[in-house]
Amino acid sequence: MQLLDRATIGAAVTLDQEALAAVEAGFAALGRGEAVQPPILSMAIEEANGEVDVKTAHIRGYARFAIKVSSGFFDNPTRGLASLNGLMMAFSARTGLVEAVLFDEGYLTMVRTALAGAIAARHLSRVDSRRVAVLGAGEQAERQVEALRLVREIDTVDVWARRAGKANDCAERLRARGLSVRVHESVRACCAAADIIVTTTSSHEPLLTAADLPEGVHVTAMGSDSPEKRELAASVMTRADAFVCDSRAQSERHGELKAFAKADGALPFKVFELGRVVAEGQRLRLSDATITVCDLTGTGVQDTAIADFALGRLS
Repeated sequence: MQLLDRATIGAAVTLDQEALAAVEAGFAALGRGEAVQPPILSMAIEEANGEVDVKTAHIRGYARFAIKVSSGFFDNPTRGLASLNGLMMAFSARTGLVEAVLFDEGYLTMVRTALAGAIAARHLSRVDSRRVAVLGAGEQAERQVEALRLVREIDTVDVWARRAGKANDCAERLRARGLSVRVHESVRACCAAADIIVTTTSSHEPLLTAADLPEGVHVTAMGSDSPEKRELAASVMTRADAFVCDSRAQSERHGELKAFAKADGALPFKVFELGRVVAEGQRLRLSDATITVCDLTGTGVQDTAIADFALGRLS
């Protein structure tokens, strides 16, 4: 059995085209019905502003499957600690024996989450997209932009965050990557000229409304991953020409479809799943004016895919 730490894993796995292909293959397998993916086990630790999630999946034909335990304790930065942590356990899909424990401290979750955003943009955004608006200023905000550059020629970034200081710090780090960056005081101003909007917050209330959406924009919402969180107003989803999620069941419980949980009857729009979009090559963008939205709650197939990829590079 291998015991691997974050430094070792980080040296082997980066946001690159091979990692992107590995996570995309996981989504495609899910879309073809070639994966077993149980519901998320989620636990809130309210007194510490924390949460713990357990995710897993078996992808048919893969030599191993992963069980991922991730924690988010959002007051940690005030203690000089990272908000996110966790590890992955990799088991043989033939014998069930533990092959490796990856003490990645949430690193692989960060990687596969950023790559999922890039995969959504590859299939849903305009090919000529160059300008991205990011709501939020944490690590995932920067990583989403970095991953987007694998699939689109991003050169301009607009940033909004509740804390102006964090937004400015994020902007400086993005400028160091050669990007043109502006910080905005409002969500509306931040999104006004965007080709792609990415929401990367832990908000419990909607931040983005239909009125904030420019014509032809693609939206990736990746912050709502628990029953308490929301980033999109219901109007964003009803305004969209195509609404996609990584898992409808997860989106209804943990993601943005919670906005319609109390609605009577069918949803007022069709729901597509990203895995099928990838596997079937579905073309949901019908024109440059089409508005697309993708809700990413994070799936077990992503965890198994990135863990299997990491172990392949480390073997």
